[in-house]
Amino acid sequence: MEISAAGRLVVRISAADVGKRVSVRRLAETGVTQQKFTDTVGVLTSWDDGVLLITRRDGESVRIPESALVAGKVVPAAPARRRGPAASYEELARIAARGWQPVESERLGDWELRAASGFTRRANSVLPLGDPGLPLDAALTAVRRWYGDRGLPAYIQTATGAAGTQEVLCAELEARGWTREVTSELWTGALAPVADRSPGDVVVLSREADADWLARYQRKGVSEVALRVLGSGPSVWFATVPSETGGAPAAIGRCVVDGRWAGFAAVEVDPSLRRRGLASTVMAALARRALDEGASAAWLQVESDNSGARALYDGMGFTAHHAYHHYREPGVPGGAR
Repeated sequence: MEISAAGRLVVRISAADVGKRVSVRRLAETGVTQQKFTDTVGVLTSWDDGVLLITRRDGESVRIPESALVAGKVVPAAPARRRGPAASYEELARIAARGWQPVESERLGDWELRAASGFTRRANSVLPLGDPGLPLDAALTAVRRWYGDRGLPAYIQTATGAAGTQEVLCAELEARGWTREVTSELWTGALAPVADRSPGDVVVLSREADADWLARYQRKGVSEVALRVLGSGPSVWFATVPSETGGAPAAIGRCVVDGRWAGFAAVEVDPSLRRRGLASTVMAALARRALDEGASAAWLQVESDNSGARALYDGMGFTAHHAYHHYREPGVPGGAR
């Protein structure tokens, strides 16, 4: 916290610092003998009517009355992580977008509007990397019209927790009644340690999601549009571990190789065969193929409440890079998953 020469805590932020990363201390309890304080670090996303809104790394917003402030200062961007490959948010956002492409897209300034008949939010949401070229309210009107013309709810994918992410946009969307439905994280790690996990001799690799692979895939009734999304990306590989008893495979996975990056997705295991190393086996086989194609870094996405997957990926050396969120337009029920 900022401390003056006289040893007092000092508030050194103002409304002019909106958009900057700050650290504040506030009085959490009053009316007791010993006062208690709470510290919050995040992006100052608004300061209106005597209330600060600070968005933390995980995307959660904290409202703090100005009257409760004890100390505050602007702090530098979060330090670079010591594990895993270095990467900017924008680089990873574009890599992830190329690895899961929509069937239809259109530009709105620097924003990309994406649609795929409702198959997953990622392929049916706006990727707002930059300026839409219009005032925000006009841009949101254009977004809602574009998705409405396609019979889809409008979603905007935002990110928090890294340099260049969209904490301020999140706050603006929430102020306009947009609803955050899902929070996930994008994790990164070195590729070679993943490849070293297990031999993976039982894994069959293919360029297409065949009937066997789809039999294990959690999204049932996959359409032609879904197959196009699944098969999209610079260099796509599908992994299958055949069942020893017939029927749906024991495990599957998908990997997209794009330059130095290999992105993992759809790693799924028969529930009766979990905790036997099959997920690691699938990822190791895909990682070796990605290494052969010149990749050296890995990324994947995991929902915040998926504790099993998070433990697995942490054990493989992955760490969270940033959180991302999908905001749904007001007054329309959710659609894509």
